[in-house]
Amino acid sequence: MGIGELAMNVQELIRLGVPPGEATRRGIDFISRYVLKGLDRSQLPGLLAEVVGNPTGHVEDPLAGEFAKALIRSPKPLRPAKASWRQWGTDLEPEAVNQMARACQLPVSVAGALMPDAHVGYGLPIGGVLATEGAVIPYAVGVDIACRMKLTVLDLPMRDMERRRERLVKAIEAETRFGIGSSFGERRDHEVMEDDWSVSPVTLKNRDRAWAQLGTSGSGNHFVEFGSFSLTQTVKGLEPGEYVALLSHSGSRGTGAAVCEHYSRIAQERHPELPRELLHLAWLELGRSEGAEYWAAMELMGRYAAANHALIHRHLAMHLGLEVLLDVENHHNFAWKEHHAVDGAEREVVVHRKGATPAGVGVLGIIPGSMATPGYLVRGLGHPGSLSSASHGAGRLMSRRKAQESFGWEKVNRLLKDRGVHLISAGIDEVPGVYKDIGQVMAAQADLVETLGRFDPRIVKMAPAGERAED
Repeated sequence: MGIGELAMNVQELIRLGVPPGEATRRGIDFISRYVLKGLDRSQLPGLLAEVVGNPTGHVEDPLAGEFAKALIRSPKPLRPAKASWRQWGTDLEPEAVNQMARACQLPVSVAGALMPDAHVGYGLPIGGVLATEGAVIPYAVGVDIACRMKLTVLDLPMRDMERRRERLVKAIEAETRFGIGSSFGERRDHEVMEDDWSVSPVTLKNRDRAWAQLGTSGSGNHFVEFGSFSLTQTVKGLEPGEYVALLSHSGSRGTGAAVCEHYSRIAQERHPELPRELLHLAWLELGRSEGAEYWAAMELMGRYAAANHALIHRHLAMHLGLEVLLDVENHHNFAWKEHHAVDGAEREVVVHRKGATPAGVGVLGIIPGSMATPGYLVRGLGHPGSLSSASHGAGRLMSRRKAQESFGWEKVNRLLKDRGVHLISAGIDEVPGVYKDIGQVMAAQADLVETLGRFDPRIVKMAPAGERAED
């Protein structure tokens, strides 16, 4: 049974109201054994419904017995009626699908969507979009609050990217920092540090650390890259053509993580009724002080993450004496107050995009691939079913541990050479093979975004091997 078929069956369990946890795991085991025995798959949905509807009548069944017993032992579902949600893409991890469905069981949830790059996260899956009413979920925003993409097109001739490669490498090394706790000895200035950092005790306490890390890139899947950029439509006055561009990916660094940890703990304390599987989906009511505090801190982290990118791009352009021809940027770990049609009526909801790109009508965004595969400049189509969202990248195929077990640098370096990529530094857990096919991901969301340009990495810097991931 393939991953896609298993994911569909997991969705069927969720639709039938099977509680998360042991019951769902036993249900998946029952499905797998049923299929392995070569039994009639067309009968499976009906049989599942029978077991869920009358578990006591199936406890002696050699195939379904353990599933039935788990159903009897399980607590009742959080609520029988679930928020509706849609999925883009196939062959998604069953547990990522399960996480999305569980999120839509929350009393505050009103709608959801799962993007084609989705994989398992804490609480909400990466690639999960969740609309709630009057509440914000810290872990549905993510640990790296306001993780962000920024693309700058520069007036550097294409031929100089290879001819002046060492100069570009030195510029990256000089104008940002990578790694846990990385900072500048001589601090950089940005007006964000003049904002009110007392909106939360966490941001106030971490203001000095945030200032030291201003303009840095962190670790994990964060990067700074020079590459060739092919623009196919006029964007902000820039005509179609081939250009050199700078692309960066990073977020709010240690301060954003501290905000997430603090308010997630408070949310979990406020909701002791949640089962273990839903603890990371604990929410804060926006009408209460903790929710308002988190929201203000989240928005400050959004401005801070934008400032990090602004400084990286500004200083690199200044270092090289280049002019900026085009700027595009977007968050993808954030929550927004937006108006969407829910159950036939338009209303204000809080849209969490955890590893998902805003894709409202005409909204520009950047969807990267990997260090050796293309990324794309896109324009949103405003699909209502996706809550005007799209993927935030290719999406991981495997864990970092699995990547370290599966790849070696000798083979990877040959691939990078074939693709014309000069890698300054990175961990083996970020090589191209750990990511899904970006072409397939983009094809799966052709109804969510329109492609305007393609970025191909040529000079790439990420945190060195051995750094703990911050993404």
